[in-house]
Amino acid sequence: MHSGDLAPDFTLTTDDGASFALSSALERGPIALFFYPAAMTKGCTKESCHFRDMGTAYQAAGVQRIGISMDDVAKQAQFAEVNRLDYPLLSDPRGEVAALYGVKRALDFLRVRRTTFAIGTDQRIVAVISSEFSMEVHAERALEVLTTR
Repeated sequence: MHSGDLAPDFTLTTDDGASFALSSALERGPIALFFYPAAMTKGCTKESCHFRDMGTAYQAAGVQRIGISMDDVAKQAQFAEVNRLDYPLLSDPRGEVAALYGVKRALDFLRVRRTTFAIGTDQRIVAVISSEFSMEVHAERALEVLTTR
């Protein structure tokens, strides 16, 4: 997936058991959709908490934050509760959405590449942010590109 591509639509279950459809959510504003390898791990916690800590800036800009991993709903709910995350986490247990977005790894223990897609309300990808080791760059860059377009 690259900038300018149409983001594949999907429907998954959130950490609180609700249904989430990308196309419906985009009616409420642009989205920073970030894929992370596994809930409750050091790097993923740091990244997710940075998205949480930038919540005021995201809300002021009207940009939604959505996390997604291959963890099941119960693990996502635990992760959200422990870290007081104030945005939805989506469960993609078979990695089908990760595969659609080209971030699913062949090796199961690594699961997905840490990647964020900044998606405009037209469902077009504005930017793709990829960094396995700089956890803060995802939230900061996604907000920047979605507010300067």
